[in-house]
Amino acid sequence: MDRLASMAAFVKAAETGSFAATASALGISSQMVAKHVAYLEARMGTRLLNRTTRKQSLTVIGKSYYDRCKVALAEVDWADAIADEARGKPRGLLRVNAPVSFGTHSLTPVIARYLSDHPSVDVDLVLNDRFVDLIDEGFEAVFRIGPLRKLNLGAIELAPFQTIVCGSPAYLKERGMPSTLPDLADHQCLIFGNWPEATVSDWVFVRDGLTSKALIHGRLKVNSAASLLQATLAGFGLALLAEELVRPHLATGRLIRVLPDYETPPRPIHLLFHPDRRQTPKLKSFIEMVVEQLGRAAIRTA
Repeated sequence: MDRLASMAAFVKAAETGSFAATASALGISSQMVAKHVAYLEARMGTRLLNRTTRKQSLTVIGKSYYDRCKVALAEVDWADAIADEARGKPRGLLRVNAPVSFGTHSLTPVIARYLSDHPSVDVDLVLNDRFVDLIDEGFEAVFRIGPLRKLNLGAIELAPFQTIVCGSPAYLKERGMPSTLPDLADHQCLIFGNWPEATVSDWVFVRDGLTSKALIHGRLKVNSAASLLQATLAGFGLALLAEELVRPHLATGRLIRVLPDYETPPRPIHLLFHPDRRQTPKLKSFIEMVVEQLGRAAIRTA
């Protein structure tokens, strides 16, 4: 029995929790799915799936084996892509991860165009605001916003995005319009964050070439820019948000920019990928599309 085929059937069974659903997805019979799983269990000398009449679930060893099978199958897909490269045609599944707000407003239109240009590629776009592990979680391209820690990955720095401080007309009417950075201490500031820290932070501003920090505090910290925007529109406080995200609301007057004489440092955006995969046609063409549509960071000079 083909071990790779058995591994693929086992992975799908673990994900669907059903031999019938696996059979439907792979175009084989439920009995064949069971044979593939039994073949692997015989090789491993242990049970990989707990079976009931209603569904299957992974054993402890099965979970570890599942994780390694995912990596092994991804490696096979990448190896197959070498042949595609010779033909020069992108094909297959491309798994991409990005922060929610950036992915929704900036990346999704790029992916729509990419899919239109490359009909043999499918994209699985996963949006969340946590740091995923590109290798362990099976992603081929990951977008990260903010300073980049040293990683053993390929990285392309894209054109940065700008953030601005804004608030709703109702909030500013009630609390007043701040005119200097120290004024922010008297305001309810909404904080973006992924970590369980206190709801105190600092916002960095640049004016006339000088960088300053404003210590701000607030009762609400959110790990989603979209939720932060909704709280700002509801008049709960001031927020530091991506200009692209708030531009429509500024145009309609639902939000008002605060401290317009102060700029915030541009936030860097990086596209990360495994350096060994860059030349596969689907990833190479995706990188080219992203750079074309979103732009690349300017080269820094001393």
